[in-house]
Amino acid sequence: MMPKGFPITHFDMYHAEELGFHKFDVLSQRGLGHIKDAVDLAKQNQGRAVDVHDIEKIKQDPQVRAQLRSGNCMGCFYIESPAMRGLLRKLRCDNYRHLVAASSIIRPGVAQSGMMREYIRRFRQPHSFQYLHPVFEEQLGETFGVMVYQEDVMKIVHHFAGLGLAESDVLRRIMSGKKYKDDTLGRLRSKYFDNCRDRGHSDELAQEVWRQIESFSGYSFCKAHSASFAVESFQSLYLKAYFPLEFMVAVINNFGGFYQPEYYFHEARMNGGTIHAPCVNHSQYLTTITGRDIYIGFGLLHGMERLAAHRIVAERARGGPFRSLEDFINRLPAAPEQLEILIRIGAFRFTGRNKYELMWDKVALMNPKGKWDGTLPLFETGKPEAGIGNGNHSTADEEAREFFPTSHFPLPTSFEQAFDEIELLGFPLCSPFDLLENRHCADCITLSARLGDFVGHVVRVLGYYVCKKDVRTHRGQLMAFGCWIGQDGHFFDTTHFPEFLKTFPFRGKGIYKIEGKVVEEFGFPGIEVIRMERLAYREDERYGL
Repeated sequence: MMPKGFPITHFDMYHAEELGFHKFDVLSQRGLGHIKDAVDLAKQNQGRAVDVHDIEKIKQDPQVRAQLRSGNCMGCFYIESPAMRGLLRKLRCDNYRHLVAASSIIRPGVAQSGMMREYIRRFRQPHSFQYLHPVFEEQLGETFGVMVYQEDVMKIVHHFAGLGLAESDVLRRIMSGKKYKDDTLGRLRSKYFDNCRDRGHSDELAQEVWRQIESFSGYSFCKAHSASFAVESFQSLYLKAYFPLEFMVAVINNFGGFYQPEYYFHEARMNGGTIHAPCVNHSQYLTTITGRDIYIGFGLLHGMERLAAHRIVAERARGGPFRSLEDFINRLPAAPEQLEILIRIGAFRFTGRNKYELMWDKVALMNPKGKWDGTLPLFETGKPEAGIGNGNHSTADEEAREFFPTSHFPLPTSFEQAFDEIELLGFPLCSPFDLLENRHCADCITLSARLGDFVGHVVRVLGYYVCKKDVRTHRGQLMAFGCWIGQDGHFFDTTHFPEFLKTFPFRGKGIYKIEGKVVEEFGFPGIEVIRMERLAYREDERYGL
């Protein structure tokens, strides 16, 4: 019995198997949370009930299939990564059966062996290849002779090399990391090649088939696994196709996904949502949506205490909206540093006063010369309509202004507010391209969604960094794949070969000027980078960006 009060097993999966026990993996999966919360938000915001369990209807929905084929799958379970979105576009995938295969061939084993690219080629040109052996056509016709699932390994080992089904399953389990790699692997390998010779297969053919089998080591999916993943992907696609804003809010509120929250807010904006900074009169702890207005939740503010956020929501529900900063301070025992976070992010913008005025009001109202007392006053110090932000000022505010006249208050610029947002949220609510020190980039193309129009040409483009993936070449050299947002708001992808990556490395988050050749693979465009540099933001030194 654990100290937390529930029993656990001390058997690992290997010994449990030897003792005759069955093993079940019960996993916590945020994708299910996205779906449940999106359904609830659709009901709450639009009054529409959604049945995400009518899977057959969802699979045949033309709008869902178009969404899948476009690769526009941000937030959708398992199919939102740059590599997966690119694969979907290369495959022109628009149905459940093909998505099941795509969910498996994206795995490293198939990709690294070169069979993923071969699968795409055969998928697009099904009459352009020959099967390695008639057994491959007979057993793997659905996947064009490419071993995609763990069961495919069993089929080939059994039907091509004559190993027993029990031995084929043991080999599959060893290669997928689910059984000890003892001398059993060597024994089965020897039997495989002996049987191939007895059956008249050439050594070259036997070696190539074994290479493909071996590439699955530790990475392949069983078909049932891919099939169940694809069901959840289709449910996500349905919600994204018909309720894109509610779906994005659900993804954000589950704090999970391939990307950081910033990019889900960007996707919501691209779908017509209006993103608002946290507000003490509108926001909850989680992000909320009303119509097309999305209010960022207090929970995404760096340094904001959970208890303080919940107190704001509870007091607002009890006593109604806050009328001024003074009203807020009188009703809530807010710590000065928490109040400062709220002022800087603009949570009191309804008062009509800028953050410098509000900061001074905070100092005056909380009286830092003495020990601050959070006890509520017995009587209000003034009429509600005479609070800050209604054209009149409280007594404390009037006293403060004797020492700091109105004319001395500076006016915050949009750039200063954006950098406060970067510090407190991790991203600006304006376009990051507005923060460039020098926006005169006349030689850059701005329509990244039309990158395919420039295939074969060297272009320059501005890209806002989203993520990158480092990989090693066969020679062990480091190269990378990058994902970016262009000035038009659409994503594009880059390839960084070793020699160029070493000379022009990634230097963290920000906007880069990228120069490279536009290439296209199976209808999917990208840029092979030959030069790139990160551009300076305004006030770069102050914020270390």
